[in-house]
Amino acid sequence: MRTISRRQFMGTTAAATIGAALGTNAAPPTRKLNVLHIISDDLCARLGCYGDTMVKSPNIDRLAARGVLFQHAYCQYPLCNPSRASFMTGMRPDTIKVLDNQAVFRDAIPDAVTIAQSFKNAGYSVARVGKIYHYGVPRQIGTDGLDDPASWEEVYNPRGRDVDDIGLVEVLELGPDGKSRTVTGKKPENTGGTLSWLAADGVDAEQTDGIGAAAAIRMLEARAKEDKPFYLAVGFYRPHTPYIAPKKYFDMYPTGEIPLPEIPANLNELFPAPALATHKPMHHAMSGELRREAIQAYAASTTFMDAQVGLVLDALDRLNLTGNTIVVFHSDHGYHLGEKHLWQKMSIFEESARVPLIVCVPGNGANGTKSTRPVELVSLHKTLVDLCGIAGDAKTQGHSFRVLVENPNAEWNHAAYSQVQRKKDSEQITGRSVRTERWRYTEWNGAADGTELYDHTTDPGEMKNLAGDPAHANTVEELRTVLREGGK
Repeated sequence: MRTISRRQFMGTTAAATIGAALGTNAAPPTRKLNVLHIISDDLCARLGCYGDTMVKSPNIDRLAARGVLFQHAYCQYPLCNPSRASFMTGMRPDTIKVLDNQAVFRDAIPDAVTIAQSFKNAGYSVARVGKIYHYGVPRQIGTDGLDDPASWEEVYNPRGRDVDDIGLVEVLELGPDGKSRTVTGKKPENTGGTLSWLAADGVDAEQTDGIGAAAAIRMLEARAKEDKPFYLAVGFYRPHTPYIAPKKYFDMYPTGEIPLPEIPANLNELFPAPALATHKPMHHAMSGELRREAIQAYAASTTFMDAQVGLVLDALDRLNLTGNTIVVFHSDHGYHLGEKHLWQKMSIFEESARVPLIVCVPGNGANGTKSTRPVELVSLHKTLVDLCGIAGDAKTQGHSFRVLVENPNAEWNHAAYSQVQRKKDSEQITGRSVRTERWRYTEWNGAADGTELYDHTTDPGEMKNLAGDPAHANTVEELRTVLREGGK
């Protein structure tokens, strides 16, 4: 594998057949299809194409208009390393024994075959730009982080001025008066896991994601000249904390126009204790103004990241690669922005477990539509090799959802599964959740520490726990079976 410098970019190109049946209007392409796999960091489904009226995401919306958007896509663990290791290997977190941000999946499964390896084994050129596997942000930006060298033939690690500007970042902390405030001058390790933000000077091209977009474009330009199919994974760091974006993106979101979620006074009475265990005192003590500033910064970082996605999509069009390249866009997990007093990730409520997912296959008659069927990121591996007609790996889990790419309303008998760990006294307990098209059912510590049931037809915000309602006892029993027997 070759690691390239900022001025060096290696190329190869283009192309992968997919079976003939990609919708009624599809014609088999004359060349094999490439795969452009774009991954955002900590991005929830607050995007225009998902119906959000505040966040501006014109380029991701553009991709959704020419692909299939999955309304109910879910990560397997709402934390960077477990989720990324899971969807890249096509195996669940328990299988690969990655349940935190330190574990390495090859310690448990040395012969795991990742998505990239499946394409490499099929004769594709494979490369990555930026964060695909886990990195500690911002401290490890510009390094390999917890990358998997066996996955790639070529890698590029962008590093921008956002890393050098860390000392300017406003970092949330609890002041001595018991009220939250922001301070500057913190070390990098004190900014990545905490609400923190900076309306930066300078232009997009100076930021890590701007540099990453330029690298991806140069790789596409090189590959457009070659006659070899490629799998290119492009990982953007935003909107992960610290929320850093050029000031012009912050200006798009005046804080006075940002709504705040309603939080009931009896919040702790409504949910099992583990469900709310990621509450932090500094979050409870935030003023309305600080909450709006945090949401502004997250939205600004999202729109900045969207602009970089747009540059890559523009290059794909300019290089005449759009017609023979599958484009997949998703996040590693969702994100809370103050709902239920929760911020960031590590819950298995909808905001944290749900991810945006768009799959665009050239010539697919279903492009421009949406699917409401529940799908999982762990299934991406099986789905992509299925779409491209190449061999996968027998150890992969999940279910290819190619049928839903071709027909978003096709019959689908699979649920989506997510899990997370909590510390209880001196032990770790696990919360496990299953999501069907209508219901979410969750058990904590095998139901010993609480259960939850939400009906998404009437309660999309998951505020009314029906698990103890006798009228829903049969539903609880049915979903308990699905939860405990599923997730294979």
